[in-house]
Amino acid sequence: MGNANQQQMRAAAELDRVPDVVIITGMSGSGRTQALHVFEDMGYYCIDNLPPRLLLDLARVVGINSGVGRHLAVACDLRSLGLFDEMSDAIRSLEEHEISCKVVFLDASDEVLMRRYDETRRRHPAAVEGQSTQSAIRRERAQLQGIRDHADLVIDTSRMRSSALGNRIRRTFSELADQQLMDVRVFSFGFKHGLPVEADLMIDVRFLPNPFYDPEMRPLTGNDEKVREFVLGNETTASFLKAWEQLLDVAMPGYVAEGKSQLSIAVGCTGGQHRSVAIANATAAHLKERGYRVTLSHRDLSLANGS
Repeated sequence: MGNANQQQMRAAAELDRVPDVVIITGMSGSGRTQALHVFEDMGYYCIDNLPPRLLLDLARVVGINSGVGRHLAVACDLRSLGLFDEMSDAIRSLEEHEISCKVVFLDASDEVLMRRYDETRRRHPAAVEGQSTQSAIRRERAQLQGIRDHADLVIDTSRMRSSALGNRIRRTFSELADQQLMDVRVFSFGFKHGLPVEADLMIDVRFLPNPFYDPEMRPLTGNDEKVREFVLGNETTASFLKAWEQLLDVAMPGYVAEGKSQLSIAVGCTGGQHRSVAIANATAAHLKERGYRVTLSHRDLSLANGS
């Protein structure tokens, strides 16, 4: 256990910046495909089962180290013939061209790997005809031991949920802060135009004072200063916003910790013109102040005749 902790601490210290290229390898069934999807969500150019000898050529093709800030993630396993003979040479070639590279090794216990293959009823890719899954796992582990020993980061997924693996990868290999790893969409809507089925969080603000009943504000929207001041400038709204923002400050870090990549927050009033627009604007502004990446829209603004 002590050696494992020391290895993790050493790997964390070495990964002091986001590399240009990440090589994902490790035991079959340990989560390589899932890891590759996480890199893809982070904007990496991703390739599965790439022969290591093609790494430099691919890095050039996709524009790695060209000043555009692009990163590459590739998964390499025993299906790549000559994996061990080629890996070191490929990494050395990348470094000679000033392209930084890190190797991530995903691992899991034999018992967990056997259970995963039993659940999926898939044949182990390293198994030969007549060979048991257990024997194939042991043989693969022996063949991969050398590259595991030289990996920059080893992640044991035996007791790790999918969200935890995604978080570990994102926090290590993303240039963004934790809260920026989630795309947050805030939008207003009108209940009379239908519920937003895509919403993860939905708040009903029809209890707030309604500008619709003021003839001067009826044709305006929550984007107009007069309506905004009316909606936000009363005691009921002030109390609500304080509680709403406190709720968001508790919930949002939890969504980030769970590895959620997208979150939709819907704010609704009757017609989607006045109150929901003003509160959606205030919600988006609050989240941006907290460092989240937020897009703001008003679903029913062009349809509403009043709220």
